[in-house]
Amino acid sequence: MDIRFDGRVAIVTGSGVGLGRSHALGLAARGAKVVINDLGVSTDGEGRNSAAALAVVDEIRAAGGEAIAHGADVSNEAEVADMVEQTMKEWGRVDILVNNAGILRDKTFAKMTMADFRKVVDVHLMGTACCTHAVWQIMRDQKYGRIVLTSSASGLYGNFGQSNYGAAKAAMMGLMNVLHLEGARDDIRVNTLAPTAATRMTENLMPPEALELLQPETITPGLLYLVSENAPSRTILGAGAGCYAVTKVYETEGVLIEGEGNTPEAVAAQFDQIAATGGQSELTDAFQQTRKYAKKAADARGMKLPWGD
Repeated sequence: MDIRFDGRVAIVTGSGVGLGRSHALGLAARGAKVVINDLGVSTDGEGRNSAAALAVVDEIRAAGGEAIAHGADVSNEAEVADMVEQTMKEWGRVDILVNNAGILRDKTFAKMTMADFRKVVDVHLMGTACCTHAVWQIMRDQKYGRIVLTSSASGLYGNFGQSNYGAAKAAMMGLMNVLHLEGARDDIRVNTLAPTAATRMTENLMPPEALELLQPETITPGLLYLVSENAPSRTILGAGAGCYAVTKVYETEGVLIEGEGNTPEAVAAQFDQIAATGGQSELTDAFQQTRKYAKKAADARGMKLPWGD
């Protein structure tokens, strides 16, 4: 079955260039009405220019689609609220939010200022939270919403010189996990895209041969699936060069160390067993871990807990 977005309204942040532009064009080509949000800043977040966003709007309209531009700073609550208000005035609903806007201020942690750390976290994490919060009640009232957060391998696995960016991108997983739980009742599905793409933010980090393979258009099909009607939820989808993979966090089976024997030396002595991957499993909420640990301790004492197995 074809994935279509006829009648759906999408907001795509940072969609004047690069990945965001590709996502916006992909949504529009399949019927969505799209808000092109772009502050028009440099890769480090300086300046302001609406030309790129307006050019994407023109491109969508020239192809027969519907689009408007809005230059909200995603980390500014008032500007984001205005963007959502203008969207509602234009089309009366918001079905899809793609949190894509971002900046880079790379330095080793020793050389980084806290101002640069804070600015990157503000744009990526607080910007995502601001935009998501602004559409959340609308989606709850509609009983429908599709939200994508944008993470990165730098956040999931680490990258030298990107402590600010990595911290912000790792936070996407925690935000997604909670919003998935809170949105499920109202059919709000929340996923995370972890792309590796040739964009302004990566053009100086990779050789030309790799950049040629990692075009944004090779990633957007994955994004379109994550915001489709039959999308999954609470999924981290890695994407690049037409390759897709799912990232999951697993917890090992673990070891119980009791009473007076529960010492740092005992943890050290049994650490290989604690870290052993046999029997590891994916946990889907925080209390699942609590139940697991309490059950291990209760079983060792012959106790039965009120929530069972």
